[in-house]
Amino acid sequence: MAANKTSFEQMGFRQGQGPLHRTPAKVSVNNVRGTLMRVAGYLKRQYKSLFIVVLCTIITSCLTLLAPYLIGKIIDDYIVPQQYAGFVRMGLILFGIYLSGAVFTWVQQYMASSLSQNTVRDMRQDLFEHYHELPVSFFDQKTHGELMSRTTNDIANVSNTLNQTVVQLISSVLMLVGSVIMMLSLSVWMTLITILTVPLIAYITKKITKYTRQYFSQQQKHLGEVNGFIQENISGLKVTKVFGREAKSIEQFREINEKLRVVGLKAQRLSGSMGPMMNTMRNLNFVIIAVFGGIFAYHDIVTIGIIASFLNYSNQFSQPINQLANQYNMFQSAVAGAERVFEIMDIDPEDRAEGKSHSIAPLKGEVVLDRVNFGYKPNVTILKNVSLHVMPGEMIALVGPTGAGKTTIINLLTRFYDIESGQIRMDGIDIKSISKQALREQIGLVLQDAYVFSGTIRDNIRYGRLDATDQEVEEAARLANADTFIRKLSDGYNTYLNAEGNNLSQGQRQLLTIARAILANPSILILDEATSSVDTRTELHIQEAMKSLMKGRTSFVIAHRLSTIREADRILVINDGEIMEQGTHEQLLEQQGFYAKLYQNQYVQG
Repeated sequence: MAANKTSFEQMGFRQGQGPLHRTPAKVSVNNVRGTLMRVAGYLKRQYKSLFIVVLCTIITSCLTLLAPYLIGKIIDDYIVPQQYAGFVRMGLILFGIYLSGAVFTWVQQYMASSLSQNTVRDMRQDLFEHYHELPVSFFDQKTHGELMSRTTNDIANVSNTLNQTVVQLISSVLMLVGSVIMMLSLSVWMTLITILTVPLIAYITKKITKYTRQYFSQQQKHLGEVNGFIQENISGLKVTKVFGREAKSIEQFREINEKLRVVGLKAQRLSGSMGPMMNTMRNLNFVIIAVFGGIFAYHDIVTIGIIASFLNYSNQFSQPINQLANQYNMFQSAVAGAERVFEIMDIDPEDRAEGKSHSIAPLKGEVVLDRVNFGYKPNVTILKNVSLHVMPGEMIALVGPTGAGKTTIINLLTRFYDIESGQIRMDGIDIKSISKQALREQIGLVLQDAYVFSGTIRDNIRYGRLDATDQEVEEAARLANADTFIRKLSDGYNTYLNAEGNNLSQGQRQLLTIARAILANPSILILDEATSSVDTRTELHIQEAMKSLMKGRTSFVIAHRLSTIREADRILVINDGEIMEQGTHEQLLEQQGFYAKLYQNQYVQG
């Protein structure tokens, strides 16, 4: 049992649990400061690693700042006076400093990698869990590929930047401040000469970074569009080939790919120009120090050792500025990625705990729709004043043309969407007073698209109830008429399925979803076009399985094939958001109304 449960937890599904992590409090993500504050909230969770990284960075910076000072002292006190014994001793000390610096740098990088990976792991986990909390309407508006891009590419940008920038930022600040202090202790005039190029560097950096952030943001946006298009076209590749639209698809991809190339090129060219410009400034600074240092030494204002120290300190002073300038471009890309991640996290989640009752006794199955009105968009009404009273154990069939409102009723019963006016009651209880979690635990849903998850057949059936035993799983499969074909497979119930379930037929996948619903043992059952995509022989198997599933339960069945609903206790004919007719199959045929025409068109004329 433990192993069975673990396998599903590894697949990313958990039952009755909230998120493992909580995202830091919302801060506006349309500015750099707000985004950084939220990333910092994740960094705080790794306070031990962060402490070690900061400590190692401080030690490394101090050792690096000490080395040029010792070099100047060695030149002035030992090389010029030709005191070789002291020179050897100080040389060994200098070697020890460089070796110690290398060791602490390794520890620093090692812990920084752990810090960045753990931080983005938490971000990725929070984002994935937030997806599960978002309402269905959100996923109706976003492509899967675009969401995948935010979960992978955008967070990868944050990871790369954290791995390099956190250490670099701390080190650069320490090196800048420390270099200035050490240079001032040696020579004020030489220090002023050294920082001459700083205003120019600041000006160049400001000009370039003014444009890079917007380009990096556009780059991430277009990358999401590319991923969304790829995902959509791979999923629909068979349709593309059947209709011979390969050339059109390739042309569309060429257009969005070109947009990504153009904006990516602008971002990379601008960010790439930063390094050469900073190196030029550093070399210019080096020449200025060498020239003025030579003049000062000629007039005995400074010693040769001080000049050597300043040349090293100038490098240590300008290098952090160069590194910060270069890192700033990566930083801009990371901010753009983090903004896209937090943009999703800031979308209000579906309040699954909404309602007074967080757990209810098993429902008997009485369902009442009382003057229900609903529309997916403002001022566009789909259901119009719909009223319905369903008794426990009754089988209700919903028929009507496409877009009439059949699936909308199902969406309201499951609270994937909430009604605009009216009331829906189950066993006399307004479903708005029941938490969505508790409500959905009472409802079984079998959809037209039989979805299976990566994992074994046994795990896919057990998804209906994670604590079910192997015997209960197999009994559910027998009731769903799936046991026979499962045992014919080479690995039986341990046959591994990919997310598409390509090694099973559509009908076999549908039987698995019915077995999954049987195992869940819901009080109310909803079947949405469960037999529409299978052949007649398979349809008979599915109908037999559906009878086992519906026995003793209130059931709502949507079907275009009227043969699947002839035995329904009541058939509701829905058109234009209203219930036009209702009754048994025979009663509706006698009325010679809308249903009779549907039946005649499907069977008599067909």
